[in-house]
Amino acid sequence: MASVPLVVAARRTPIGTRGRGLGALTVDQLAAPVLQASIRDGAEALGATAFDLGDVVLGNCMGPGGNPARVSALAAGLDATVPGLTIDRQCGSGLSAVLVAADAIRAGDERVRLAGGVESASTAPVRSIDGVPYDRAPFAPHGFPDPGMPRAAEDLAAATGISRERQDEYAALSHRRATDAVQDSRFAAELVPLAGLTRDDAIGSVDDRTLIRFPTLFESGTLTGGNSCRVSDGAAAVLLAPSGLACDAPGLALRSQATVGCDPALPGLGAAFAITAALDRAGVSLAEVAAFEIVEAFAAQLLAVLGTLGLADDDPRVCTDGGALALGHPWGASGAVSVVRLFSRLVRGGAPAGTLGVAAASIGGGMGVAAVFEVQR
Repeated sequence: MASVPLVVAARRTPIGTRGRGLGALTVDQLAAPVLQASIRDGAEALGATAFDLGDVVLGNCMGPGGNPARVSALAAGLDATVPGLTIDRQCGSGLSAVLVAADAIRAGDERVRLAGGVESASTAPVRSIDGVPYDRAPFAPHGFPDPGMPRAAEDLAAATGISRERQDEYAALSHRRATDAVQDSRFAAELVPLAGLTRDDAIGSVDDRTLIRFPTLFESGTLTGGNSCRVSDGAAAVLLAPSGLACDAPGLALRSQATVGCDPALPGLGAAFAITAALDRAGVSLAEVAAFEIVEAFAAQLLAVLGTLGLADDDPRVCTDGGALALGHPWGASGAVSVVRLFSRLVRGGAPAGTLGVAAASIGGGMGVAAVFEVQR
């Protein structure tokens, strides 16, 4: 019988806006401390002074290349026999890394794994073709729609009739939730302070009064800098163990997962389709899920996902402590941040065994990734 992968430890750095508190740190300098913290927490959870570590799998989008996961593993002091794998599924990279690591455990490899994501937008290299710099590689080939993420979110808002007012209201809600979480110390146990940064630096930077003053990003549009995420630096990691090894450890058991494709012209909807598929595979309904963590790249995108799923704008289960609109969006790490947040909300928060949580992200180029987790006690 295949082992069930179980998340028994989950940590992240504070998220720093590009060019600010974490701006001088490279991807391995961001990732190594959370890998170390996850190992320490995992050893305590498993009651083991040492365990066989099978791999380090990290998502990363815009980094230096050269397999940052392997570089980060060595920087964290892991033995040279521990390999590393870096994957790029854009905004879904961090969550996809967790699922890739889980697949190895399901396939019968009984070793624990570290997985997550890292992004240093501040130190990302400038790329060029024939000497001409470019911001990103294509998400789709010639002849297909290939909008940048702000343009795609603007088009999605227009296609689904989401007004600027609704977007601003949601952005303000995300910041209020995150501000409340900071005041109640709900992030404290998951954070690994770094470079003097002890909290996510974008939280509370906008509110109902200031959002109205932001200019739109496109003429006659609805997106603004206030209802869009900040480009950010950060890292997150979890430790996954096979159910046989972690039978007595509290954690999040992976029930099901889904990665899907969708229209590349409207990539922001991908999370909705992935969530639906993952829930179907788990045999559970939206109503049975206690906690959702969906990457909030743009208020318009998140609202379109909620609308497609039939959830209210202010559903209290969704990003209860605020999401990427308030915390920031380190692209390759954000999907893993969602798993860390679920771990804090459900495992650290004392939810009973059997409680369900969902992590999900929409992805550039028209994709979505989602996973259903269940609390084990």
